[in-house]
Amino acid sequence: MKIIIVGASGTMGTYLSGVLEKEHEIVRADRKGQDVKVDITSTESIENMYKTVGSFDALICTAGPTYVGPWINLTDKTFRNGVEGKMMGQINLVLIGQHYINPKGSFTLISGALTHEPQKNFANASAANAAVDGFVRAAAIELQNGIRINSVSPTVIENSPQYFPFFPGEMPVTMKQLEYGFRKSIFGANTGQVIKPY
Repeated sequence: MKIIIVGASGTMGTYLSGVLEKEHEIVRADRKGQDVKVDITSTESIENMYKTVGSFDALICTAGPTYVGPWINLTDKTFRNGVEGKMMGQINLVLIGQHYINPKGSFTLISGALTHEPQKNFANASAANAAVDGFVRAAAIELQNGIRINSVSPTVIENSPQYFPFFPGEMPVTMKQLEYGFRKSIFGANTGQVIKPY
C-alpha cells in the first residue's frame, strides 16, 4: 500500500513511519518536507501535496496544532490555532484528498481523549478533537467509492513525557498501543469510528 503520513517528523509520525515502512510504501509529509512538504493550515499546500504524491491508498494524520495555555489567554485569535490547525487542517485533508485517494482507501485522523476527559490548559484541543470526531462520523456515511474514515483518540503518549504533568492520573498510551490503533483503522473494515488505543 502507498500510505501518506502527515506529521511524519513528530513523535507519533516518526514512530509510525518506522514501523509501517517495513511493509508498505510510506510518503512522509510535514512542514519540513521529508518526502513532500505540506502545511495543513493551507488548502493550497494540501492540494499541492496531493498533486505531488498522486494516487494513494491511505492517509494518516498525526499533525494538529492547537493552542495550549491558560484559559485566561484564550481569545478568538488564540482559539483559531486549533480551528485552523487540528480541526480544519484535518478536515481539508479529507475534503481535498477524496479526489486523489484510490477506491476503498482510508483516512485516519488524530483526535484525543481530551474530548471526553478535559484538562487545564487544553480547552482549545478539547474542542478541536470533538469536532474531528464528529466530522469522522458524518463523513463515513457520505464518502464514496468504498473510502473509509476513522479517528484515533489516544490519551497522553509514553514518548511525550513533557506532557505528563498536564495529565495527572492518566496512564500513558504505549507506542505499540498507538500503532495498533492506527493499524485497525488502516487495515480493518471499520469506518466512522473513534478508535481508543488504550
